[in-house]
Amino acid sequence: MRYDTILFDADGTLFDFSRSESEAIRETMSAFDITPTEELVRGYSVINDSLWKMLERGEIEKQVLLYRRFELFCEKYGFVCDAVKMAETYMNLLSQKAYLLDGAENLCRSLFGNVRLYIVTNGVEFIQKGRYSRSGMEKYFDGFFISGVIGYEKPSVEYFERVAADIPDFDKASTLIVGDSLTSDIRGGINYGIDTCWYNPRRKPVPDDMKINSVCDSFEGIYKFIMGESEEA
Repeated sequence: MRYDTILFDADGTLFDFSRSESEAIRETMSAFDITPTEELVRGYSVINDSLWKMLERGEIEKQVLLYRRFELFCEKYGFVCDAVKMAETYMNLLSQKAYLLDGAENLCRSLFGNVRLYIVTNGVEFIQKGRYSRSGMEKYFDGFFISGVIGYEKPSVEYFERVAADIPDFDKASTLIVGDSLTSDIRGGINYGIDTCWYNPRRKPVPDDMKINSVCDSFEGIYKFIMGESEEA
């Protein structure tokens, strides 16, 4: 096999965040007497994603992001609601949503015992821990690194330095990060100097300006690459 340490992103890679987000925001809207239409759900998701991209670039603080997304949502659609209370309701609901992508557990089960597995995720501690503990995935992983605990976000080098410091006998040359986000997972891995595997199930175009070691559109492809059963991208 090519590696002995695998850093897995959580949301969008192993966890079905789209489903979790959709359910949590629908229930939040209902709690504030807002009918959760498809337009509103999509609108919130766009706002939320744009703010997380800003966080990755260091343009907003996380504690501001958590309620600012609801301020922007209410402003856009003309709702008069307490954004802080909406944020609290949403986060509590989201912490209870622990859905895995089809095949994610089978992948981790297949890798377990052959390589060391860790989760590296941007997020809020109680939300990510709540979802992780409900998922049944803890038995496969040696560690769980949350940006809200570490104090830095992917893709910052400082985030990966903190992760490396807490992994026994960490070696960049034998470590791979697997994730669906080019801006946080893949860029972060490249910046830190470890190999990268882009999980790309939608088969988006591969950027010319990023040296990615492997691009996989399936969990089977990820497994084969890690185990050395397929060629590099």
